[in-house]
Amino acid sequence: MKKVIAVKGSKGLKSFIDFPHTLFKDDPNYVPELFIAQRDMLTPRKHPFHEHSKVQLFLVYDDQEVVGRIAAIRNNNHNALHHSTDGFFGFFECINDQETADLLFHTAAQWLKDQGLNTVIGPVNFSTNETCGLLIDGFDGSPMVMMPYNPPYYLQLLENFGFSKRMDLRAYYYETGAYDDRSVKLLDIIQERLKRASITVRKINMKNFAEEVRAVKEVYNKAWDSNLGFVPMTDKEFDHMAKDLKLILDPDFCLVAEQNGKLIGFALAIPDINPILKTIKKGRLLPFGIFKLLGMKKKIKGIRIMTLGVVDGYRKMGIEACLYGLIIKAFQEKNYTYAEASWTLEHNDLVNKAIERINGIPYRKYRILEKSL
Repeated sequence: MKKVIAVKGSKGLKSFIDFPHTLFKDDPNYVPELFIAQRDMLTPRKHPFHEHSKVQLFLVYDDQEVVGRIAAIRNNNHNALHHSTDGFFGFFECINDQETADLLFHTAAQWLKDQGLNTVIGPVNFSTNETCGLLIDGFDGSPMVMMPYNPPYYLQLLENFGFSKRMDLRAYYYETGAYDDRSVKLLDIIQERLKRASITVRKINMKNFAEEVRAVKEVYNKAWDSNLGFVPMTDKEFDHMAKDLKLILDPDFCLVAEQNGKLIGFALAIPDINPILKTIKKGRLLPFGIFKLLGMKKKIKGIRIMTLGVVDGYRKMGIEACLYGLIIKAFQEKNYTYAEASWTLEHNDLVNKAIERINGIPYRKYRILEKSL
């Protein structure tokens, strides 16, 4: 007899976070999330998203065994910005059983309807600023750092309940020797041309990290404001994300473009620590996982290019080429062997064609789905 339980207390939260470890115990591609990061994200007093919005977690039990989980999300900032009444779901994990999936979706949908919302969109955890999308193509390996992973049957579970496509996201792959490094060869020329317009590109200053984060936040919120479903991050949300990223940040891959001291562009690639996370049992850093994370960082061989944006009015001046060139140069100097650029919107031709021009191969696709309530 299956039953749905609203998660309450630390014991329920632990069951919610740990369920994927059981679900994917025989899947060689699965990468466990860090427990402490998931716990903080889902605890209202620890994550700033909960200051303006609301989240309810649900588990499905079959007798005493957890067989599914979901989060129902009311993102008030999204709805205020887009003048909408959208609801969201995230953190969806489920056995291959339609009855269980239907229980989860029905329960989340009813909670959202009770909140006065009329659409459910997902998966997003909690918005497109965080991990989002359902993997629908490219199941042949582990995900890159901070990218989602799920088995192929998830799409069928959603479509059987009545979800349909809202938008697709792309991930591109590069490997050593198979990309166009023309932007590296032209770096001196590009930088000299930018210099004549008083534009310089430099690494982020880790000694002045808090000040840099404040400036980057403005660029981030401006450069991505046209992305479908984008919601600007609050100061506290951006600071929280920056604090987490700082633990793995490599300044060689964190670059800013500025004109006369004003930030106008930003690029971030982060080391792919997922091969290390796969060795950390149930995502627990303590007592020994922290030593694995720190001790194996020298063995990292790849990066994920997360963001590259230039504010309106400064695009197509060569700043993007300079940012890409410097990232590729650092990639070469560190003898890394692979990189992923992710994610991009499927219809963002400007970005996608730029990635494809340097021989990025589209190799994974993710989908965000929706359903009327």
